[in-house]
Amino acid sequence: MNEGVEWALHCCLNLAWAGPERAVTAARLAAFYELPTAYLNKQLQALAREGIVSSTPGPRGGFRLARQPEEITVLDVVTAIEGRDPAFQCTHIRKRTPNNGTLLDDDFRQPCLVHQAMARADLAWRRELAGQTLADLKASIEGVAPGAAEGTRGWLLGGGG
Repeated sequence: MNEGVEWALHCCLNLAWAGPERAVTAARLAAFYELPTAYLNKQLQALAREGIVSSTPGPRGGFRLARQPEEITVLDVVTAIEGRDPAFQCTHIRKRTPNNGTLLDDDFRQPCLVHQAMARADLAWRRELAGQTLADLKASIEGVAPGAAEGTRGWLLGGGG
């Protein structure tokens, strides 16, 4: 999983704390974490294509959450950045073994046991991510760092940096 997933999740949380009143620029979000603006903007555009954030052009433009935090799952963010393909890609290497000549085409109709195990793990991982929303993450963070929301909002909307 690329680092863009981490960046996107943190930015979505920050946009939730910033609130819907004002858009936050990619440059401001990038400065908050000392990230390259151009690369972060690519992640934000991927989120916009999936309807997770909305983008407003112009001098007062920037990004906002497009939906309520309760309506955005961690899986939504991950798939916006990484795509929907399974993490494991089977290349059917068992077809290239020396004993392949003794196997019939019927032996390859079902995915091999390695593929099946990885598919089960991928499904479990996706279910876990789909079961957690940005609102859940936000509440957990606020529980251990009560000032995070207010501090982040103030910095992003002009009070810091």
